[in-house]
Amino acid sequence: MTSSMPSIAKPKRGVSLYSYSGEYGVTMTLEDMFADMHDIGAEGLEILANTHIDGYPEPTDVWVENWFRLLEKYKIIPVEYGHWVDSRQYQGRELTTIESYDKLLRDIKLANRLGFTVMRTKLGVIDDDLTPVKNWREFITMALPDAEKYNVRMCPEIHSPTILKSKMVDDYVEFIEKQKTKHFGINIDFGVFQTNPMPMWEGQDLSTMKFSPVEDIVPLLPYTYACHAKFVNMSDDFIETTTPYDRIIELMIKHGWDGYLLSEYEGKNKDVPGYSSGQLRRQHILMKRLLGEE
Repeated sequence: MTSSMPSIAKPKRGVSLYSYSGEYGVTMTLEDMFADMHDIGAEGLEILANTHIDGYPEPTDVWVENWFRLLEKYKIIPVEYGHWVDSRQYQGRELTTIESYDKLLRDIKLANRLGFTVMRTKLGVIDDDLTPVKNWREFITMALPDAEKYNVRMCPEIHSPTILKSKMVDDYVEFIEKQKTKHFGINIDFGVFQTNPMPMWEGQDLSTMKFSPVEDIVPLLPYTYACHAKFVNMSDDFIETTTPYDRIIELMIKHGWDGYLLSEYEGKNKDVPGYSSGQLRRQHILMKRLLGEE
């Protein structure tokens, strides 16, 4: 008789197509990006709706049919649909609660149509600390029944300069617990854990900036439905030089978090053909090692 050990819940690897932003529409097509992801061995996908969907917010049936053809051909799973509630669409005023809800509902339906179950819901902000617009609770509350109906989870991104122990994050968690909902959560961007200067920002002084210790992610994992695996510089020996990936992934595995790490390359030379792809390959070698996949 043979016995098998139960599999351990751990993160899965994916890519945000934002990583190819310097080449998309110039040297790469949508299919080129899918093919590159497949070659890297990344199965989870994030798109930016207004960038990667032709005719957004009303793609043609032909485009949607091709979308599913590509998903099948390259064995890609649509994970996170990136979109905005563009509160500053009109000069001189913010969107009303109803206007915000209408735009949110439009994207909920389209995300569901394309097979996504997580939405990176960028809320309008009112200051440089990325504080969301004051009426976010109202239009998110209105959209919760729709998110449940269409099986999606709306997730604002926690992004530098926001830190994980902050009023903003506390407000999101309080809202989730008060609503008792699984259809609103957060996306944590690994840039919040930066520990070393970014090479392309000469003279960056980290002492004047706020970052979170990696341990602060642990109590937030139950509310986190995807993460942006932000990276800016992969060394020749497959180390991300600005962010402690080893500690981040170690804690995620320890606490059984099994969502997607969506690679988001924000380093240099994004417009140089093949450069972003090369950096992504290095990062996925790192992540495979840390996840025990090789």
